[in-house]
Amino acid sequence: MPDPLRPRASLRTAVVWDVLQDALDRRVKATGRPALDVLDTGGGSGNFAVPVARLGHQVTVVDPSPNALFALERRAAEAGVADRVRGVQGDAHGLFDVAERSAYDVVLCHGVLEYVDDPAEGVRNVVAALRPEGVLSLLAAGLGGAVLARALAGHFKEARQALGDPDGRWGDGDPVPRRFTAEQLTALVEGAGLSVGAVHGVRVFADLVPGVLVDTEPGAVEALLKLEEAAAELPAFHSVATQLHVLGETRETAGA
Repeated sequence: MPDPLRPRASLRTAVVWDVLQDALDRRVKATGRPALDVLDTGGGSGNFAVPVARLGHQVTVVDPSPNALFALERRAAEAGVADRVRGVQGDAHGLFDVAERSAYDVVLCHGVLEYVDDPAEGVRNVVAALRPEGVLSLLAAGLGGAVLARALAGHFKEARQALGDPDGRWGDGDPVPRRFTAEQLTALVEGAGLSVGAVHGVRVFADLVPGVLVDTEPGAVEALLKLEEAAAELPAFHSVATQLHVLGETRETAGA
């Protein structure tokens, strides 16, 4: 099956998709079940839920936005996976009002921790949705990437503000309520009782390279993607990534 997230428009998500698909494949082999139960918290219009369903898995998407869930329903129908994608309105705080505890093989928590009041509680909630052997895919905004982006744009005071702000915000106009370092995210995952399987920097270069260069230079998209993949696992680049991806595993899974 062609990678659904490889096109130019989805270059920024390719690294996460590769890691997630590998985790799904490993859980399929470990469980002996070709179809896993996947929970996507904050899954919106299905950027990951629909491709995961196309692999044959059952996906429940929890999102607070009715518009996003409507778009999810339409997207799933167009992809021919409407029977494998279920959207419900809710959020991480009240997750178990709409989802079951200990019922999922894999939980996605992408772009959620930036917006919850208590990130530690948010991680504990999504971890509680995992079966005794399961995997958490956690994606959140990185502090270093924001600092670097503001500095390269010539907004040096804002870069300094973000660097010293407890939430990593560069000012009142910052649309992101909170950002994290790799150390903060891994601490949250371990604090919720999981082992950290892998940490990846996401969008290390993609947000910094001029779009016109990528669009006009032959072979630039694939070359940039390979560069992103090569840098993603290197700790030196985690500190400048726009986003950080942490793969958490239950103790039983990590010890398997």
